[in-house]
This record gives sequence, structure tokens and C-alpha cells, in this order.
Amino acid sequence: MSNSLKSITEENITVVDSSFARKSMIGTSIGNAMEWFDFGIYSFLAVTMGKVFFPEIDPSFQLIYAFATFAVAFIARPIGGMFFGMMGDRIGRQKVLALTMILMAAATLSIGLIPSFATIGIAAQILLLVARLVQGFSTGGEYAGAMTYIAETTPDKKRTFMASGLEVGTLVGFIAGAGLVTLLTYILGTETMVEWGWRIPFFIAAPLGIIGFYFRNHLGETPAFEAMNEAIDEGNHRTSLREIFAEHWKALLICTAIVIFYNVMSYTVLTYMPSYLSEELGYGEQKGLLLIVLVMIMMIPLVMAMGYWSDRLGRNRILKGALVGAIVLSIPAFMLVRSGNIYGAFFGLLILGALLSALQGSLPATLPSLFFTHVRYGALAITYNTATSLFGGTTPLIVAWLVGVTDNKMVPAYYLMAMCAFGLLIVTLFVKETAGRSLRGSAPVVEDQSEAEELINHPEKALWWYKEVPKVDKFNRGHNGIMRTLSKS
Repeated sequence: MSNSLKSITEENITVVDSSFARKSMIGTSIGNAMEWFDFGIYSFLAVTMGKVFFPEIDPSFQLIYAFATFAVAFIARPIGGMFFGMMGDRIGRQKVLALTMILMAAATLSIGLIPSFATIGIAAQILLLVARLVQGFSTGGEYAGAMTYIAETTPDKKRTFMASGLEVGTLVGFIAGAGLVTLLTYILGTETMVEWGWRIPFFIAAPLGIIGFYFRNHLGETPAFEAMNEAIDEGNHRTSLREIFAEHWKALLICTAIVIFYNVMSYTVLTYMPSYLSEELGYGEQKGLLLIVLVMIMMIPLVMAMGYWSDRLGRNRILKGALVGAIVLSIPAFMLVRSGNIYGAFFGLLILGALLSALQGSLPATLPSLFFTHVRYGALAITYNTATSLFGGTTPLIVAWLVGVTDNKMVPAYYLMAMCAFGLLIVTLFVKETAGRSLRGSAPVVEDQSEAEELINHPEKALWWYKEVPKVDKFNRGHNGIMRTLSKS
């Protein structure tokens, strides 16, 4: 370790009041719930949207075309990730998160205003594609920014638990979307939903967007970003895309691999399963959605519990346990889902949901910890959205296509097992345990003076990441630009 970092003082440690950290978690999670309500309602209306916008297609292929339109949004996600990620590393995390909230709400509202195919023909399909692209562009800056924000505003020893609140927000958004679609379908009936009822969830996006924007706009900036800005003012350089790919390529590859297996599991369970239950297994739209909603409700405390134990046992242990569980239990879980018994189906879905909960509880803190502060938002947004676009958003389409081609309804289980085996290999070989440690390139974050004194006495714990700094990376070599004391009352 460099001579300049052999010791650490109280001025080098960030002290964050617990109320400030909770406010950051709640504000970000609420905004995330609003955003994923907007993004998720399309997937829960996939069957209906297929009938509204692709009535000329053979009914057996309408779902595939609807999911193809769902996947189109993921084309724009890497572009949005690059745009908003680099912006977030320049002007601030909080400002970008507020902007993505408004953009998503506007795009979602516009879907509800599009005339049906029966009214304007192919123009309806084109307008739907455009709206989905705007949604994808906005989402490109959303989740990576939310992970970055929570990671940089929470104490090191509680980071995983508090970051798991972000996934709770995601689940609440999905539950609200699925619950609303289920309720409307029950009240209005399938025919009325196809005629005009499908528009109602999209119209709700406007007021929710305003609420989400309010919460996001009243968040403060992260201590890590403010310290980085001080260093920039002192003459250090701003990062560039070239630097991200040239100096942080290893972290980019590791992050991409993690996001691949994470999103395959997430989109299989939360996005594909409602249509799998209704279209492939004949459960009916309302019953299929209701089962998923119940499972997601039960996942909320599981996600928080996994976040809590990840801080104490280590994130990697929780991740490995979940991946091994998915490899072993995917086939039994899908057999239960296909049993024809409603209770068996629910229990099978609950198994998959519990395994997904372990990933959701640990990964929102794991991914930001891979990158240094001045590239964190941009690098995370680029890798997360590229991997999600290629392997996450396309999962429902790929699995639906494979089921149709092979006429084997167990294909989703096999696909899930293969991706989780890949994930287990990546976590075991390449992911360093960082639970309870400071973020790379950032000051240690503590809640009280006793934690600060412990780090002062053991500086190697506080600045464990220093040896990983690329030799040409002058920004993170600038000690004064990284460390800053911040007290919030």
C-alpha cells in the first residue's frame, strides 16, 4: 500500500446518519416501484396486447409477437444506459434518477393513448414500438442509477440489507401492476379488456410519475459523488468511455456475467410465468396472474431477510446457495407447476420465487461494489443494460419460442438450470466478497464514532481496494479527492 495511505484519520471517513440512509433507501425504492409498475404492466397484459395490436396474426403466435414487442424495449436499454450512466457520473446520480422517472411515465402514458390495430392498422404497431423504445431508453438509466445511489448513501455494514429495499420496490411495482390487471380483468371481463380496459393501467402512469418525481427530486446527492466532484474541481479528469473499457474491462466482464444469470431467472419467474400458466398450461389469465401476485407478496420479506443475512454471512454464500438451489430444484418446481393442481402450482412457483429472492437480496449491493466511484454509474449502466437486453428481456421470447418448437413444456426449467450453472462458476471464480467493506474508490461509510475508530486502528480494512486501482488511474490515486467526512443530522 502506498505510503500516503498507511494511515487513516477521522477526516477520511464518511459518517452517515441512519435517518439519512433510510430516507435515501425509501425515496429510491418508491421511485423504483413507480418505474417498474410502468414497465411491468405490459408483460402482464401481453396476451391482451397481442389481441389488440396483432389480431391479424395466428392466435397461437400472438403471444410471441407481443413478447417480441416487449423485447424491443431492450434494444434501447444499452443506449439509455450509456447516455444516462455517463450523465450520472458527470452531473450527479440524483438528477438523472429524477429525469428517468418523468421520461418513463410519459412513455407509458403514451401507450395507453395509441389507437388499436383495428382503427389505424400497422401504424398502431409502429407507435407501440416507438413507445416501448422510449421506455427502454429511460429504464437504461433507472436501475443502475438506483443501485449506485443506494450503495453510495448507506453504511458499509448495512449496505446489502438497505440495497435489498430496491428490489422490494421492484416487487411492489410488479405486484401493483399485476394486481391492477387481475382486478380489471375480473371486473370488466376479457372482451372488455381487449376493447378498452387495457388502457387503464397505462393511464395511471401519469400521476404515479409525478409522485415518483417528487420523491426523487427531494433526495440529496451521494457523499461519494460529492467527494468525487471536489477532486474534479482540484484538477482531476472526468472519466470517458475509452477509460471505462480500457482500464475496467475485467469488472465489466464480471458484471455482465452476473447480470446474465440474474436476469434470466428474474424474467423467467416474474415476466414469463404468467403467460406460461395461462397460455401453455391453461390456468386462465386471472388465475395465472393471481398466483404470481401471491408469490411476489411472499417474496418481499424473503428479499429483506436475504439482504440482512448477506451482510452477516457474506453475499457470495447467499448467491452460491441460491444458484445451487436453482440447479437442483428447477425441475421439481416446474413439475409442481405443471401438476394440474393449483396448490402444487403455487408451491412450485414459491420455490422459484424464494430462490430468486436470494439473488434479489444480495446482488443490488454486489454489482455497484465492482466499480470505482468515478465510473460506477456509467460502467454499471452500460454492462447491466447490455446483458439485460441480450439475455434478460429476450428470455420470455426465447423460452416461448423453444416451448413452441420443441413442444416440451419443461424447457424453461432446463434453460434456467443452464444459466444458474454458469452463474455458479462466475461467482466462485471471479467475484470477491465485499460485504461490510467500503466501495471501491470511496471513503468508508459508518454510522457512529466507534466504527470510525475501528477503521482508524485498522486502515487496511478501510482502504482494502487501493491495490486494485489501475496504475494509470490518476483520479483514484488522488487521496484527497476520495476521502471526505460527511455528517448528516
